[in-house]
Amino acid sequence: MREITFGEAIVEALYEEMKRDDRVFLMGEDVGPFGMIYIANPRLWKEFGEKRVLDTPISENAIIGYALGAAVTGMRPVAEIMFSDLLMEAMDQIVNQTAKIRYMFGGNIRVPLTIRTSLGGLRRAAAQHSQNLEAFFAHVPGLKVVMASSPYNAKGLLKTAIRDDNPVLFFEHQQLMRIKGPVPEEEYLIPFGQADVIRQGKDVTVIATSLMVNKTLNAALELEKKGIQIEVIDPRTIKPLDKKTILKSVEKTGRLLIVHQACKTGGFGAEIAAMVAEEGFEYLVGPVRRLGSLDVPVPFSPKLEDHVLPNEQKIVKEVMEMVGA
Repeated sequence: MREITFGEAIVEALYEEMKRDDRVFLMGEDVGPFGMIYIANPRLWKEFGEKRVLDTPISENAIIGYALGAAVTGMRPVAEIMFSDLLMEAMDQIVNQTAKIRYMFGGNIRVPLTIRTSLGGLRRAAAQHSQNLEAFFAHVPGLKVVMASSPYNAKGLLKTAIRDDNPVLFFEHQQLMRIKGPVPEEEYLIPFGQADVIRQGKDVTVIATSLMVNKTLNAALELEKKGIQIEVIDPRTIKPLDKKTILKSVEKTGRLLIVHQACKTGGFGAEIAAMVAEEGFEYLVGPVRRLGSLDVPVPFSPKLEDHVLPNEQKIVKEVMEMVGA
């Protein structure tokens, strides 16, 4: 099977959906001739032109407001916000309008709006351009939240998001854009709410999201040398969340570690931990553990940023402590 990058998978998904449905269009800052800031591929602009690949003013509030208006009047916009940190500039449009409007109209209108945005640290981009804010939006009824971790997932989940009649927040980690992975040439979609058990194991269940999936798989190789087998699960979507797959794995291993790059306090790992405590407490042989970033703004200093964020060594340490090694 061919291998393409995460960024190429995103472009391919957009291209196929724009070809399939002329109501789909892309809008955002530098999405036109520049071809999106982290991807730098102008294929879409060259193919579909400026009427369907719209470079916008630098106003996140305006981007989401315009996209929402287009969605409720029959279009299927894909709005790109360059950094997830900048979603804060459009919180009223996202939280008070986009998330609620279908409910407030009794389901009589659809809101097929996909909001793509980047997140995460390790770019040395400092506190205002390195955050992981997915838990903010998972807390809001009416929004779906996607956390793609591979080129395969990125393409299949983005196509599903564009075809959904509800608003979707689609998070892409900046450090994943150039990683390569197998992606089928034939069309496929990945359903929301269907986790992926990437690696089988018997000792500890590790749930990881976005870039942390890759870090966890690296840690799994190190742990295997020590005779410890972890089961690695990628939820792929945190809202909806595949509870069944998580609980089945915890029933098998008896131990659960949740890894995300967001700050530990209030991160989505707390929701998963609470769910397992409520619905699978009898399976546990020890406390659920969470590994996230330290509760500080992401530093600009490379050494400090590396200290603050989770990595393979921290994952290995947590797992070894859980099994008493």
